[in-house]
Amino acid sequence: MRFRCSTILFAIFLYSQGSLVNAQTTSPATTQPQASTLLAQSAAALMGSATVTDVTLTGNARRIAGSDDESGTASLKAMAAGESRMDLTLSGGVRSEIRTFDPNNNPIGAWSGVDGIQHAIAYHNLLTDSSWFFPALTLNRLASSAGIVGTYVGQETINGQSVLHISFSQSPAGLTGKAAVFQQHLSQMELFLNPATLLPVALSFTTHPDSNALLDIPVQIQFSDYQNITGVQIPFHVQKFLNYSLSLDLQVQSAVLNSGLPSSSFGLQVAQ
Repeated sequence: MRFRCSTILFAIFLYSQGSLVNAQTTSPATTQPQASTLLAQSAAALMGSATVTDVTLTGNARRIAGSDDESGTASLKAMAAGESRMDLTLSGGVRSEIRTFDPNNNPIGAWSGVDGIQHAIAYHNLLTDSSWFFPALTLNRLASSAGIVGTYVGQETINGQSVLHISFSQSPAGLTGKAAVFQQHLSQMELFLNPATLLPVALSFTTHPDSNALLDIPVQIQFSDYQNITGVQIPFHVQKFLNYSLSLDLQVQSAVLNSGLPSSSFGLQVAQ
């Protein structure tokens, strides 16, 4: 992914003010062998020899935001290249989030609330994986994308379950020093695998306010109830925790693979 000049300058300015942790250093240029092996084994456990070009998931959804607690249905779509779309039809109205790319292959995206008006997603919130609800595509991109660096952290416990922890981030070409560390920080994702099955248990990363890329808000996606659909293991229960509180609970009812989703499914109307 290309790193916009304005974002680089913004990062350097913020670092010069001492706002980010000073002890961070630039990540190594290559993925550790143990991390690479575990990633390949997990991808094989998810997909075997199958190829996924696109996916459409439909089911039930519950969204919790402060005092709002709404239920309804969900439609989630994703492409192998990285486009994604989530549409929630809830008791309070329709909410959507779309992520795609501009002509220069920079990530862009937009969200809309019940009024249907699209609002651009801040660039610093577009550097983690777009199809967080479908781990097969996430792992495939981690394994194949240039500039992604993986490190095996070790064995840990999540919700009483033993997991294998791998950390990933972008190692941006052409950037050094504080600007490189800044992008690595924004793109960092933590993958947690079941030691027995090597299927993903959770994916963690951080999001940030539009006006403050340095304020980290933790996000964790938890996967369960895996089912085999045409040779691909798909989690039929996906939960999203924002700042350690449940914000989205998805119960998948139907999964369709390789239907030939058109690029128009991920179109944006908002100016970027």
